[in-house]
Amino acid sequence: MGTDSRARVIVREGPWGFVFLLAYIGAAIYFISISNGSFWGVILGLLQAIVWPVYVMYHVLLMIGA
Repeated sequence: MGTDSRARVIVREGPWGFVFLLAYIGAAIYFISISNGSFWGVILGLLQAIVWPVYVMYHVLLMIGA
């Protein structure tokens, strides 16, 4: 019998990926809806949807005085 040196890794983070996808879609809908509807407004809305958690953490840290 030979030994198999490969290890099996099971990643159970699938549900969190789905939650983050829904959060991105919701943020994208919000930021696109408040844009002026131009091409660059939509692109800016999609980019804001990617980085909105950074703004939230920044303002939370400001509120707690960190």
